Amino acid sequence: MFGIFKKLFGGGKSARAKTPTVDGLEDLENFVDYIVRSLVDNPKNVEVKAVEEGDAKVIRINCSKEDIGKVVGKRGKTIMAIRSLVSGAAGRLQQRVTVEVVD
Repeated sequence: MFGIFKKLFGGGKSARAKTPTVDGLEDLENFVDYIVRSLVDNPKNVEVKAVEEGDAKVIRINCSKEDIGKVVGKRGKTIMAIRSLVSGAAGRLQQRVTVEVVD
């Protein structure tokens, strides 16, 4: 798992020297999937998909209704933290990626 963190957040090497690749979005999708499955009570019901909407990419989280509160967190702090991490990593890949929780 730490290999993905190093890959997404630079790991000491300049990420700008590399050209952005498609697997960067796949790595972000796997990162969100790992985080969400760790938070919820029913990890089997979690589905994370990345879709393109115009020039932006959206990672959609679909989970059980009773687990949505755990993903969103108190006052939305958990989902804001996930969005912040994804946005920072996507910025290093020179991409725009957002995270949505599907009802």
